[in-house]
Amino acid sequence: MNKLKYVFYATLLLALMAVAAAAQTPGGGAGDNASTVAAAKAIGAGIGFGLAAGLAGIGQGLVGSRAAEGAARNPGAAGTVQTIMIIALALIESLVLFALLIVFVVLR
Repeated sequence: MNKLKYVFYATLLLALMAVAAAAQTPGGGAGDNASTVAAAKAIGAGIGFGLAAGLAGIGQGLVGSRAAEGAARNPGAAGTVQTIMIIALALIESLVLFALLIVFVVLR
């Protein structure tokens, strides 16, 4: 119960500090809002594309490892497995390029 009281007071303190941080500056501050929105767009686009590219890299690695494993288990089907792997890699890469396009549109 004692820890719960500390958590409650810490949360209350943070909420009260946030009220002062969200206060508008005297004189309008419309220019500050535009730069804040631009900065948030850039950060969001960078995180989003980094996530898309990183997960696509993991996916491509898994596709390659599974294709090599499939070809090792059944050497007769290696040509079919390789064709399917190349198609899968192309589709994954197209998704990354689509994510890059979205980043450019967002940052425009």
